[in-house]
Amino acid sequence: MQIGVAYSEPAQQLWLRIEVPDETTVLGAIEQSGILKKFPAINLASDTVGVFGKAAELDARLKPGDRVEIYRAITADPATVPRRVIAGDDDE
Repeated sequence: MQIGVAYSEPAQQLWLRIEVPDETTVLGAIEQSGILKKFPAINLASDTVGVFGKAAELDARLKPGDRVEIYRAITADPATVPRRVIAGDDDE
């Protein structure tokens, strides 16, 4: 079955489509994707994972078309960080 694995850092984002056997778990998909080698900062012992935006356990079974997401910890509270002005944004 085909699934996706996604991870994002401020400077780089990666979304992979991979073929995995039926009965693959979230952990199995992450390992098979190779994403742990590309992003050594990922720590599955502390980082939250999910499927389509909903938190999931590493042993959760996947369905065809699922997108596994690895979430980073929030480093700044969006409510307290001033809005960044994007170069070329004429609305302000």
